[in-house]
Formats: sequence, structure tokens, C-alpha cells
Amino acid sequence: MTTQTASSGLSGITAHQWLILLTVQLCTLLFGMTITMANVVLPQIKGSLSATQDQIAWVITFNLIATAIGTPLVGWLANRLGWRMVMFGSALGFTISSFLCAFATSLETLILFRIGQGLFGAPIMPMGQAIILATFPRHLHAMVMMIWGIGGVIGPVSGPLIGSYISELYGWRASFLMIVPPGLLAATCAWVALSGQSSRADRHFDWTGFIALSVAIASAQLIMDRGNRLDWFQSTEIWIELLVAIGALWIFLVHTFSSRKPFLDPTLLFDRNFSLGLIVAFLMGALSFTAMALFPGLLHDLRGYPDSSIGLLLASRGLGNWASFFIIVPMTRLYPRTTLALGFFCQAVAGWGMANLDINLTNFDVFWTNALQGFGFGLAFTPMSVLAFATIDKGRITDGMSVFHLVRNFGSSLFISLSIVVLVRSTAASYSGFTEHISPFNRVLAYPGSVGLWNPESQGGLLALAGELQRQAAMIGYINAFYLFAFTAAIAVPLAFLMRDVPRD
Repeated sequence: MTTQTASSGLSGITAHQWLILLTVQLCTLLFGMTITMANVVLPQIKGSLSATQDQIAWVITFNLIATAIGTPLVGWLANRLGWRMVMFGSALGFTISSFLCAFATSLETLILFRIGQGLFGAPIMPMGQAIILATFPRHLHAMVMMIWGIGGVIGPVSGPLIGSYISELYGWRASFLMIVPPGLLAATCAWVALSGQSSRADRHFDWTGFIALSVAIASAQLIMDRGNRLDWFQSTEIWIELLVAIGALWIFLVHTFSSRKPFLDPTLLFDRNFSLGLIVAFLMGALSFTAMALFPGLLHDLRGYPDSSIGLLLASRGLGNWASFFIIVPMTRLYPRTTLALGFFCQAVAGWGMANLDINLTNFDVFWTNALQGFGFGLAFTPMSVLAFATIDKGRITDGMSVFHLVRNFGSSLFISLSIVVLVRSTAASYSGFTEHISPFNRVLAYPGSVGLWNPESQGGLLALAGELQRQAAMIGYINAFYLFAFTAAIAVPLAFLMRDVPRD
């Protein structure tokens, strides 16, 4: 039977399997569309809600951290409620949260509804992958993961394109409302396609482990998000959050290795590929949305790009993903570790290219760096997932996926916060250094003809000079953040060759 199916390839996939695959793909498209759309409209939200550079990043990081916290629940929910109820509830709750985001009246309420998006959206990716890997035979995993990945690419491509265009015409609130129709369609498809997956099992849930892990992750994220504003360890709040994070993590680890039925099965960590896969997933998460979070502010604030142009340029990341699909399946089958390493290498090169941009960057500069980063991400994603779960039993895939995506989402939120810290601190330090040279004793500034509008002898000239110094200082901040991106991608390359190859059926 296996030989016959293997020889038939895609022709051996039943109509019901196709329906399940397309349903999961639609839900994934919805999830990816929202993430990239929110990144593009950040500059507009920043002005509308009077937020600072570090505060507006909370719209992204709190959503990702909510997703990370909700991800470990997926295994328990799948056994308790069944695939059908989990996917239906996730799609519907995600849609309602998106609707509420459109009517947020303050930064606090928007963050609250974005947390709702993250919690309801958390099961979409791990459940989608688990459903696909459990529904299809192992020899078709690379192919169906690639097909499923198309939905994961259409979302990130269509999100900035449609979202930026709608926000430019009708405001950022309309970009959240556009999620509602496809969200309702995804919920309906999930209810129909997974009608035979409603079986329930009375599975023990370890609330102690879950709460401890959630508190540790949330506290660590709060330290990164609020540390720079509160002057780090000069603040009592940061010390409290650090102690809470360490204490909660200690409770989680002790409880996990001592409990008979822990929240996360520690024996999963004994699998070499899975353990290395968690490290790779963390680094992959760090590279997922960082560039998408940085470029809108750079292009809007420093170069004056309209939202529609920003969305069009950032969509090049999706084009890079599309290009990787032409080679990802055969390369993953033949050389999965090499493909994973090549994907990280491409992202490192893209990050290096971003770090070598200057204030006079062109459309082509933004296009090729984001396209190459998307190409590298597409190359790395499929072999990363295949290698990490190559030696795990099918019955434990759902639990493994929960941990896998928790680590990946936590990597995303933590690294975006770290990048914003680098951006803000580098900008402030560079501006301070620049201002040291602005004085009546600077001979260059003594000649108005050589400095043009930057005449320190007039109030308007001083304002123009201060504005230009701020732009140049901010550009240095972005460059340093991109250097951090390139370094993170580079250190991930050798990890691919430490993993065992995929066993042949």
C-alpha cells in the first residue's frame, strides 16, 4: 500500500485530504496576512495614537508573545476538543479580535485586542502543521508542506499590499476590517472540512507548568519592552519582573522534570534533532518579522514613503518566498541540512546588505534585500520543520509542534524588542555625538553658503539642522539593528549540519 501511494505521488491524495490541506492553508493565510499588514501600518498607528518608537513596537511584540503563550495549549486543546473545534474556534476568535482592533481608541485597547489575536491565532500554525503531517504519509511531507507553505506566503505578500493600499485610502482601521470576510470563510471551511475530527479525549492538563511558563515568558518580554524606557536595572519594576521571570522559570523546570504528567514532556528534548530544532526555530523566529518591523519606520519617517509604496516594496519578501518553492522540495528530499544552512546564509547576506544601506537608499535596495531574505526564509523553513520532526513518533507530533512554535514565536517577539532597543539607544547615542560638533567654533558651520538651510545663526536653520542630525542618527540605529540581524543569521548556519539526516522510508 505504501509503495503504491509513493508511486502515485499527488494523484494518490484523496479529495478529503485536499479539502483539509486547503482549509489549513486558508487559516494560515489569514494568520500571516494579519502579521505583515500590522507591520506596514505601524507608522500610521503611531501618529494616530501618539505613540513613541518603542511603544508602537508593542503592537507587534505583545501579539507575538500572546501567540507564544497560547501555543503550548494546542496539544491539550486538540485532545480535549478535537481538531474541528480548535481550528473553528481559532479562526472565529481571531476574526472577532481583528474586528475589535479596528475600533480601538487608545494604544492600550489596541494592544489588548492584539493580544486576543495572538491567543486565538496561536493554534493555527502548529495545528495546521500537525494536521498535515498526521494526515499525509511521510514520503509526501515535503510536497504537502510546500503546498501548505503557499498559503503562508500569500498571506505575508497580500497583507502589506492590500493593507497599505486600504490604509492609505481609508485609514489604518480599515486594514483590520479587511480581515473579517476571509476570517469568516476560514471558520466555515474548518467546520466543514474537519467534520470527522471531533473526537475528544480526557487528557490531564498541568496548570502549574502552564502558568509558570506563561509568567516566565511574559515577564521576560516585559523586561525587553520596558527596560529601555525605565533605564533597565535602575528601575524597581525591572528588578521585580526579572525576579518573577527567574522564579517562574525555576518552578517550571523543577515541576517539568519531577511531575508524573508534566505540561511539556521533557523526553522530547532527548531527541537530538528536536532539541537542535528548537534552537534553530528560536533563531528562525528571530529572523521572521524583524526586517518587516524595521523597514516601515525607516521608509516612512526617514524617506517619506507613502504607505502604499512601503507595502509594495515589502511584498518583495513574499516574491523571494515564491522563488524558493521552485527548488525547495527536491532540495529538502536530497539535501535537507544543506538547504537549511543555505537558507540561513541567504538571510545573513540579506541582513549584511541591509546594514550597508544609507539614508539615500533606493527602491531597488529595499527590493533585493527583502527578496533575498524571503528567499532564504523559504529555503530554511521546510527543511527546519522536516528535520526537527524526522525522528519523532506521529502520536507526539502535536505536543512537539506546540513547543516548537512557542520557541519560534518567543524568538520573534524577543528579537524585535531587542532590535528596537538597539535602534533607540543607537539613535540617541549617535545624536548626542553629532551635537558635540554643533557649535560656533565649528569652522564648517561658519560659512552659510556651504551648509545651505542648516544655518545655526537662525532659529529655522537650527531646526533644520537638528532634524537632519536626527535622521542621520536614526539611520545609524537602523544599520546597527540590521547588523544584529545579519549576525544572528550567520551563527545559525553551522547548526544545520549538527542535525541527523531524514531517515528514508
